[in-house]
Amino acid sequence: MAEENHMNATFYHYKLIKKIPVTRIWVRCYLLLPYIAIIAEMVLISWTSLFYFALAGPLVLWIHYVISRSVLLLSGASYHKRWKFSMQIPWIGYITDQHISFRLFRKVYTYITAIGLLLFLIFIFVSPLSFVVSLLFWHLWLLLPRFYAYARLKGVRQDGMIKFNNQDISYYQQ
Repeated sequence: MAEENHMNATFYHYKLIKKIPVTRIWVRCYLLLPYIAIIAEMVLISWTSLFYFALAGPLVLWIHYVISRSVLLLSGASYHKRWKFSMQIPWIGYITDQHISFRLFRKVYTYITAIGLLLFLIFIFVSPLSFVVSLLFWHLWLLLPRFYAYARLKGVRQDGMIKFNNQDISYYQQ
């Protein structure tokens, strides 16, 4: 029985091409940004920005979730077992917990970035300024670690696989 499973099994051999560390100083600076943003909003706009700032965070997480699930559903990717909602720093939000193709990663986060920005720009006409600024801040703050991965993986082949860990980002090729 074990021999039969071994003959029918598919083995994938991936070679680690690049490992990008996520340093503690980077994470600390990342975690410091919301405090700076709320203080700046309260000083420059209004003290009520604190309420809008707290409201915008969960709303942006939900919008990112809806956009990413929609993109994954429309692309035909099997995401039920590979994607989950994470609260681990710096990978907050709906993210893969296994290896995923770099091309699909780029596609999902390109759509999240573009559709999110368009949606929040529409809010400019119907919402208070402090709420729109808070939405834009949380949108960019949640995407910042993904942009970091983009920047550090510039120039690699698009057919590779990517894996996110708490301490690093790993890029593999078959």
